[in-house]
Amino acid sequence: MEVRGEARAMFAAILLLIAGVLNVIYGIGAISNGTFFSHSQYVVFSLGFWGWMTLLLGLVQLTGGYSLFSGGTYGRTIGIIGASVGAVEALLSVGGSYPFWSLGIFALCLIVLHGLIVYGEPLER
Repeated sequence: MEVRGEARAMFAAILLLIAGVLNVIYGIGAISNGTFFSHSQYVVFSLGFWGWMTLLLGLVQLTGGYSLFSGGTYGRTIGIIGASVGAVEALLSVGGSYPFWSLGIFALCLIVLHGLIVYGEPLER
């Protein structure tokens, strides 16, 4: 039985890896109190907590992306969870210094979600 959306799942895996690398970089930048986030104001969490949360999310996204290349269920499940949390995190950071960048990351997470949710349906019903 042929499965619909295998190429879309590979595209989602690549996008998930890119989002994971970006979140790891942003997490390290926030933990080290770099000047990249110098103009940001945080209402709920401190910059250090936000950095650790972003770093852990990036690592989860990286493991999900690597697992998707082998076609495992773990990769699909973790990819959906990682992209969902990434989309929420991107929306929470829209009020920061780089709102359009946050909206771009949000769109990236939505594309990953669409690719992973559609993947796995049979070609004919």
